[in-house]
Amino acid sequence: MKINKSGAKYSAIVGIGERIRKTSQETGKEFLLLNRGVNSVCNIDLNALAKDIDFNTNEMQVYPPAQGRKELRIAINQHYFANKSVNENIAVCGGGMSALDLVFQTIKVEKICLPEYYWGSYVQVMTIRNIESETYENLEVLQENSGLYSNSAVVICDPNNPIGNKQEDETIIRTARSLSAKGAIVIVDCPYRRIFCGEEDEFFQKLSAIENVIIIESFSKSIGLSGQRLGFIHSGNSEFMNEIGIRLMYATNGINAFSQLLVAKLLDSEKGRRVMNDFKTETTEGIRKNIEYLKERKLLAGEFYVNSKPIGIFVIVNKSEEELFDAGIGSVSLSYFTRDKKEYSSNYARICVSVPHEKFKKYFGQF
Repeated sequence: MKINKSGAKYSAIVGIGERIRKTSQETGKEFLLLNRGVNSVCNIDLNALAKDIDFNTNEMQVYPPAQGRKELRIAINQHYFANKSVNENIAVCGGGMSALDLVFQTIKVEKICLPEYYWGSYVQVMTIRNIESETYENLEVLQENSGLYSNSAVVICDPNNPIGNKQEDETIIRTARSLSAKGAIVIVDCPYRRIFCGEEDEFFQKLSAIENVIIIESFSKSIGLSGQRLGFIHSGNSEFMNEIGIRLMYATNGINAFSQLLVAKLLDSEKGRRVMNDFKTETTEGIRKNIEYLKERKLLAGEFYVNSKPIGIFVIVNKSEEELFDAGIGSVSLSYFTRDKKEYSSNYARICVSVPHEKFKKYFGQF
């Protein structure tokens, strides 16, 4: 059979997970799986909420609209944009990865620019779509040289994956304005942000007012629903959103109706907001305790947080992937997340700190 090969590769995380699974089976050793990007301090409690969903309706059992169910888009507008946007600016998609792929294939640019340390899937998606990429050092460099990006798209990921650091909101917004004014497309990918805040957050409202900004958001991390594969794309550009709708229709014929109805209830019902807030409160407290514990034991790689704050769900530790593996801790070498600093980065590892605190202490107490 003849096929068109994409040139992309499976994520290194897949191989690391397989190595851990095999070692655990052969030795009986239990690993702390911090190589995964999953919130596991606790699960979100959906049982009570699911009782309020009628599974025998047409809304549940027939094709949903290509750009997403109306009640979910209304809820997203309220929860993320304080009703200052419109439904036509929002398209529901199958999680963050799908959203990125849709955006990357739709925009017409010479290249897409990524942070110096970036999520490897950005490049793999670009490889499949035959898009050139390059990296930038920091937001200050983008502001100072905004004119150089007039024919490019720039991805801003905050909190960053893999570093887990948080930049000042005003710095991000100022950078986005500067780039947009020069004609660059700014893709703001913040799947971890809303773990740490809620409707009171005005960040997305401010970004949505900037002409060339595309916002990508996922419910996988912010409310712990990675299994439901749901997210959204927001842009004020009607031509872009119309094309996104067309591509969504022929790629998916609509996104899973159950996941849309579930998330809509989480966002717009009193019971849903309570369930969501309980999940966020317990999760963020576990993350905070784990980061503080790393600081106390001098395991947090402070050199990556000189001008920013470590917030999670990932952080960088000053141990290699192999050192952590020997201690029964799954991690991913930082070298997988950079193009130009592989040798330097091989001395560090990315870990997910969204796990129960006592279990975290048990494993890192070995160092």
